[in-house]
Amino acid sequence: MKLLISPRDEQEALEAIAGGADIIDVKNPLEGSLGANFPWVIRRIRDITPRELEVSATIGDLPNKPGTAALAALGAAVSGADYVKVGLYGVNAYHEALYLAKQVVRSVKTYKPSIKIVIAGYADAYRINAIDPFKIPHITSEAGADVAMVDTAIKDGTSLFDLWSLEEIEGFIQDAHGKKVLVALAGSIKKESLPLIQDLGADVVGIRGAACEKSDRIQGRITRERVQELSNILHKTAQTKIQV
Repeated sequence: MKLLISPRDEQEALEAIAGGADIIDVKNPLEGSLGANFPWVIRRIRDITPRELEVSATIGDLPNKPGTAALAALGAAVSGADYVKVGLYGVNAYHEALYLAKQVVRSVKTYKPSIKIVIAGYADAYRINAIDPFKIPHITSEAGADVAMVDTAIKDGTSLFDLWSLEEIEGFIQDAHGKKVLVALAGSIKKESLPLIQDLGADVVGIRGAACEKSDRIQGRITRERVQELSNILHKTAQTKIQV
């Protein structure tokens, strides 16, 4: 399982790299759960990130505006992102979500087919009137995207595990894998939950808060020590599974 860490600037990115992150995910937490950063920040972080590491970029907790989404996605792609993450925030109808996702896929894949598209829903969708997150694997597959993701929209300390049962998380993962798409889990994930997420079979775990000082995703900053601790937990869990 890959460890995705979400820095907001170059210094945080360097800390994430030094700590052993697998994917450097450029975002701006001041703009929301999947808040978009500026194109030049994405480009600078891509430039300082070793080529063997992947860079992803969020393009926002998006309204139901497919043209805006497609243009923003292309901007992230041109800026050097290997993954483009789309938050289906202001979309609550299946056909609208699928249409928006398809336009993002078309925009990015026409430019560079190897770039992966991440379609993200929210485990707390009922709090923001967003689309049912359990439909995300199907939307991802139907749109020709690559990764189905679930996060939390409202960052008040409520985690994915507070909102979904283990059976629901496992069902989401199995549904996505059955449709041949990868799975990313996020949403105020704590370090204690990492072994369980790995055991459930997720492909990527996304973290910002737990990698920051005092676990504060807004006021705190990412430190290499915290990232290293998270990375060590994942490697230890993986080694234990191999030995078993």
